[in-house]
Amino acid sequence: MALKITRAKLPLKTGGHPEIATFYGLEGDDGRDHFALIFKSKDNFTGVPLIRIHSECITGDALGSLRCDCGEQLKEALRIFSETGGILLYLRQEGRGIGLRAKIEAYLLQETGVDTYSANALLGHPEDAREYNIAAQMLRALGILTVRLLTNNPEKIENLRKLGIEVSGQVLTTEHENPLNKAYLDAKHSRATAFIENNY
Repeated sequence: MALKITRAKLPLKTGGHPEIATFYGLEGDDGRDHFALIFKSKDNFTGVPLIRIHSECITGDALGSLRCDCGEQLKEALRIFSETGGILLYLRQEGRGIGLRAKIEAYLLQETGVDTYSANALLGHPEDAREYNIAAQMLRALGILTVRLLTNNPEKIENLRKLGIEVSGQVLTTEHENPLNKAYLDAKHSRATAFIENNY
């Protein structure tokens, strides 16, 4: 199947005038309409572009949930990209890939004191079911093989490298802690620390 990219301008209230790009014909396309927001950089991407891979979180991104920091991370990325340029890859992988219904079931377990990753496992799901093959293909389709990654997650860096995308640098995101997401953030920190200790 021939790859087709459809691009259109998308002015944002948050600032900037990016293009939104959809991709048709990616290998393993799951029909969930992953997309990219492309903010022009001052060097027109002649240098290494700053990229954020953001997984869909309708509760955080659209509804402003305080259970996580996803919505705040998305706002931060859009602000940075509107000022300096960059590309947001928005992957439709709700609930770290397990879907909205399962995520809400996991919420119920979290209310009993189970952390976000263990809740997924207790429901019979992977702790993190996200995949990054689509993201790597989107980057290649845009002619990008080397990136700087806006993330606190070392697993994203490792996954992109395994898929043939060079990650030449990492830009950390701000901590967006509140009383209701502290346990969630603590679980993310523990997982990231364990990953680094076991892989580096």
